Amino acid sequence: MTKLDLDIYLDDRDLDLALRADAREGLTASPKSLPPKWFYDARGSALFEDITRLPEYYPTRAEREVLVARADDIARTTKAKTLIELGSGSSEKTRLLLDALRANDTLGAFVPLDVSVAALRAAMERIAADYPALEVHGIAGDFTRHLGHLPSGGTRLVAFLGGTIGNLLPGERAAFLTSLRAAVEPGDWLLLGTDLVKDPGVLVAAYDDSAGVTAEFNRNVLHVLNRELGADFEIEAYRHVALWDAQQEWIEMRLRAEKPMTVRLLALGLAVDFAAGEELRTEVSAKFRREGVDRELSAAGFALRRWWTDPAGRFAESLAQAVPVGF
Repeated sequence: MTKLDLDIYLDDRDLDLALRADAREGLTASPKSLPPKWFYDARGSALFEDITRLPEYYPTRAEREVLVARADDIARTTKAKTLIELGSGSSEKTRLLLDALRANDTLGAFVPLDVSVAALRAAMERIAADYPALEVHGIAGDFTRHLGHLPSGGTRLVAFLGGTIGNLLPGERAAFLTSLRAAVEPGDWLLLGTDLVKDPGVLVAAYDDSAGVTAEFNRNVLHVLNRELGADFEIEAYRHVALWDAQQEWIEMRLRAEKPMTVRLLALGLAVDFAAGEELRTEVSAKFRREGVDRELSAAGFALRRWWTDPAGRFAESLAQAVPVGF
């Protein structure tokens, strides 16, 4: 029978305090910005699932192609006893890894980490039902803050999929990879999913679909602020914008005010002015090249052992190994 454990290091009060801090800091900055994690309430998560099925949005399909083709290679190479998934969500793609590790007779435990206790519980219960011999140890936490709580024991494979690392700015990526290296042992493994640099037209279309689903997803952060912080954003007065920054090699999603507005956030005692045409940055999604991924991993103490892409070369999975400090 599956053993289920859940450690909670982040609860609703923590999330409320973090939202308040991010909203105050980001909305009073110049230019204005908000972290993309606040898209993902229940409505935002459902909208993102819709996005992954859109014809323009290739990353989910491309990553799945890589994992279908390479899961057995990953399992044979790592011989991992424990699979850790950061930002686990529904854990659907991770089942490919779980199946491969189980088939190779090394899998003993699965450790999903996610900020949402409810989503985490649901994912754990689904996994437990389908993998009755598996130990499932959930961690409700933030992958930028709570990596030190990852359980030890046996060879570990940390999966950070979906290109989520691209939502971190370069300094944030370096800090994350360094803290992850500090949380694992030499010989442990990291499977990192990264979207690759490609034709800007393909990239922009993936973040500005013809059906307008991504636009609704982008504006959902305003719904979250209205509900959680007593804000009065006139949501339809903000236009979704997706731009390719060729110098930084990332997509930026923004919300552009269509007219002058003053927004009040009652929970913060804050009033924020928007000029007509002023933009609020809601997401950065960096795209990568192999040499850059190798460089960032190496700087944090990981050695790139394998690099795989889908047949069209759109998305990559990097399999890296933690090396001894000073190696």
